[in-house]
Amino acid sequence: MAPTVAFSSVSAQAGLIQKPRNLGATSYAGLKVPSFRSESSFLGRNASLRAAVTPRIVPKAKSGSQISPQASYKVAVLGAAGGIGQPLGLLIKMSPLVSELHLYDIANVKGVAADLSHCNTPAQVLDFTGPSELANCLKGVDVVVIPAGVPRKPGMTRDDLFNINASIVKSLVEAVADNCPEAFIHIISNPVNSTVPIAAEVLKQKGVYNPKKLFGVTTLDVVRANTFVAEKKNLKLIDVDVPVVGGHAGITILPLLSKTRPSVTFTEEETEELTKRIQNAGTEVVEAKAGAGSATLSMAYAAARFVESSLRALAGDPDVYECTFIQSEKTDLPFFASRVKLGKNGVESVVSADLEGVTEYEAKALEALKAELKGSIEKGIAFANKQQEAAASV
Repeated sequence: MAPTVAFSSVSAQAGLIQKPRNLGATSYAGLKVPSFRSESSFLGRNASLRAAVTPRIVPKAKSGSQISPQASYKVAVLGAAGGIGQPLGLLIKMSPLVSELHLYDIANVKGVAADLSHCNTPAQVLDFTGPSELANCLKGVDVVVIPAGVPRKPGMTRDDLFNINASIVKSLVEAVADNCPEAFIHIISNPVNSTVPIAAEVLKQKGVYNPKKLFGVTTLDVVRANTFVAEKKNLKLIDVDVPVVGGHAGITILPLLSKTRPSVTFTEEETEELTKRIQNAGTEVVEAKAGAGSATLSMAYAAARFVESSLRALAGDPDVYECTFIQSEKTDLPFFASRVKLGKNGVESVVSADLEGVTEYEAKALEALKAELKGSIEKGIAFANKQQEAAASV
């Protein structure tokens, strides 16, 4: 009988993998609430580093609260030498579910791979440099994460990044379509509101589009919402879950504070203050770094959380929920971020209840975001189609 990996790794301590409480209640956070409290440090207040980074082998669990795959999933990070890619690679390396970590970039990736390979966790680290090695990087991969592109600088909007990052995402997704079309695809490259539609069009053109397996990673908006609400209301962070819908830029980011778990009330002033801070949190980091970069560490953490959730879903965990930007029929927009249930085949269902019974403030904000999100989506689709037409005319 194959051994079972019990999640006592650093990923669990970090909140990337969490076990459900035996309360019979459904957890929608994507991360299940653990039996321990990790309030003061990345490793947890009483954690031992050696124990944390070494998966504990135990007999097969009788309870349905644990999943029991061997560490056998392959994850590729495209843009692995960048500001997000490096810490993301480290966090993924800590996962007991990963057998191979493929790191790709156009330069400087060999050093990153050598560095990570010294970490005594099970995942084998392989490096791939430049377009000629991209195909080999992607063959047999289960999850592809794309943080590649240029970061935002002071004064730049996500839309300013479009022309550069759109071309990067297009070329990388073409390679994914050719080499691992069944993989989960996680798009981080901004502007996500446009790059996800670009990816969808590329996959359609290649004849391999599966909307259930294409995700815009909006987890950082949830992570920020949870953090800011916990601070504001003096709640234990591990208990807080705020769904965030819409898109992944400015006013298209809509935290549904009325749906916060545990239930908590907000004044009108608190609602407006928190909503605006969550929407502008990326700018807060860009300005704080004063030209030295954008949100890389928190983005890496959020992306690693989404990777871990995807791996748990692939491994058969029946209770995995995350917010993500996907093809959607929940509004009149073709793409929309919602909380979804993840399974072995990707999106199993969308949590419709989040958009029911919202407050007047949230309803108005939802209507207000639609025009901007619609424009961003259409911009991405138009870019992909224009590129296709240009290629066909050559």
